[in-house]
Amino acid sequence: MTLTAPILDDRKFQSIVDEAKKRIPQHCEEWTDHNVSDPGVMMIELFAWMTDMMLYRMNQMPERNYIKFLEMLGITLDPPVPAHVPVTFWLSAPQETAVLIPAGTEVASTQTATDRAIVFTTSHDFTVDVPQLETVISEVATDKAHEKQFKAHNMRHLAGGHEPLSVFSSVPQSNDALYLGFTNDLSHHILGMEMVWDMASGAGIDPTLPPIIWEAATGDESNRWKPCEVDIDTTRGLNAPGQVHLHLPQMHRVKLNDQSLYWVRVRTVEIAAFEHQQGMRPYQQTPKLEQLTVHSWGGTTAASHAQTIHNEFLGRSDGTPGQKFKLQKAPILARRSEDTLLVEFEDQFQQWREVEDFANSSAEDRHFTLDSVTGELQFGPAVRQQDGSMHLFGAIPPRGATFTFGRYRVGGGLVGNVDVAILNTLKTAIPYIARVSNRRPAHGGLDAETVQSAMMRAPLALRSRNRAMTGADFEYLAQRALPSHVARVRCLQARPVDLPNIPPGQVFVLVVPKVRYPAGYLSPSELQLDRDDLQTITDYLDERRLLTTSLNVRAPAYRWVAAQVSLGALVGYDEGQVEKAVLARLYQFLNPLAGGPDGDGWPFGRDLFVADIYQALQDMEGVAFIRSVELFQSAPGGERIGQSLESIDVVAHGVIASGMHEVLFV
Repeated sequence: MTLTAPILDDRKFQSIVDEAKKRIPQHCEEWTDHNVSDPGVMMIELFAWMTDMMLYRMNQMPERNYIKFLEMLGITLDPPVPAHVPVTFWLSAPQETAVLIPAGTEVASTQTATDRAIVFTTSHDFTVDVPQLETVISEVATDKAHEKQFKAHNMRHLAGGHEPLSVFSSVPQSNDALYLGFTNDLSHHILGMEMVWDMASGAGIDPTLPPIIWEAATGDESNRWKPCEVDIDTTRGLNAPGQVHLHLPQMHRVKLNDQSLYWVRVRTVEIAAFEHQQGMRPYQQTPKLEQLTVHSWGGTTAASHAQTIHNEFLGRSDGTPGQKFKLQKAPILARRSEDTLLVEFEDQFQQWREVEDFANSSAEDRHFTLDSVTGELQFGPAVRQQDGSMHLFGAIPPRGATFTFGRYRVGGGLVGNVDVAILNTLKTAIPYIARVSNRRPAHGGLDAETVQSAMMRAPLALRSRNRAMTGADFEYLAQRALPSHVARVRCLQARPVDLPNIPPGQVFVLVVPKVRYPAGYLSPSELQLDRDDLQTITDYLDERRLLTTSLNVRAPAYRWVAAQVSLGALVGYDEGQVEKAVLARLYQFLNPLAGGPDGDGWPFGRDLFVADIYQALQDMEGVAFIRSVELFQSAPGGERIGQSLESIDVVAHGVIASGMHEVLFV
């Protein structure tokens, strides 16, 4: 049964006025005008309003007592979480020496008369290195079917432009490639290549749709080559002199043709049916490269929505226990190992350490607590014991000692989840940097927790007591481990009868990540948690699990489906708008985050039936009738596969996700 806080006095403004008017005949018989226009009645309403305010404040007492109870249990408000985004810095021109972008470099959005600038700071040092090109080789077809061979090119000829070099087979085949090998790591650099191509070669293609892709070696066994984002390409499909600028991903040294280097390649691809319809054509003759030079044009590094405050002076100690000080800015983001409090006394410096509470602190421990929301810093108190002695929970700074907080960060919140190209101002001056921008939207920002949210969280916190024993405990703690990145969690334990090969005590924690726009089409990459995030959740749960429990934190088994709906539109409605609305409803309904019958994500393990699609579309505006609905399995995020099905079976650890849906008008 829910406990309801009592209302200490349920009288309201009008009831107080009515009660006062009823007492007028008892005390003032000659007062007969009880209308609002009477000055006496106006005074009654004024005092009734003041009494109503007093009763409102008195009725807040149960809530205040609840909050104090939460404080006694150690439940505090969560601080804001900063958004994160990769930020790209462009050089004004290629440099002959490395350019350092130091950690703490500030970039911001444009400040206007109504909106303040949103400031992000870089998390790590980033050095824009000069590329060291070691070798250039081609992978071409041999006389034998389905075999390739490597062919090295003369570096002097490429530097001087003496003679054209064929980069692919004489008649290019699928997966022919040109490799550039570098001795230094160019991860997250902007690689610029100035190329002179023979304009009489490379025939057969549409220069606006060349059948090539630029890739970088990642060293990952499952995905050894990762596509590069092309920033500029003026070579018209390797057919004209021009420039190519690539945004390189994380690279690793890979051994290729007996050379262990960092590789970038351009590869010919097999043309798909839809690409052929768009006009993509294969090469009939190999492109020929006459000259090649490489440069670095900048790089991309991680940044977070935070500002760093250095060496803030707090005050002096008066030598008493339980002293309190307040930082100038709040709320404060999660602290790092280098965020310390420095106490200076008699020309000696001491580092004091932050703790969650003073329960385990002794008189020799240099401890303090820091409230992330208010910015209040407190030293340990002294509590009188039963025998009359005083017990110190933490050391007391000596009288006259000065306090300096070496470093802390402020910021965070939903305002940091900015769109693409919003961060365009460089607040920290760096030589040779021309401009800055974010090529991806920022994500992960959360506001500070509200009191109401903490009150709703309290029962779960008391139930789990920071220990993972039941499935609900694992789900709650997984959310707490990374609230800015986790949208849904489901904990399952396989029964030995169902899966005899799984050892007893194996617990599967299925995590669906947060995305910026959850109600629309979701690509497979958006529904996969980053490896670092998975490791963070695993480590957090591993500290709180039972010794006999084995953890497996992973993404759920996504069941990709594609629907084909045949329908008719009402007279007067545009078919294009109806199709757009129907597709939007399908992508929202068949969705692991915003789908399902209740709109909070497709239920784990629930099968999908054709009738579910009919029910989801039955109230669509502009739809006259639905002729038929067909369900198909699909490639991850892609087109349908196989024959239509009456239902889609979903395993217990699976959830429905949308492939490419189709609407047909009849």
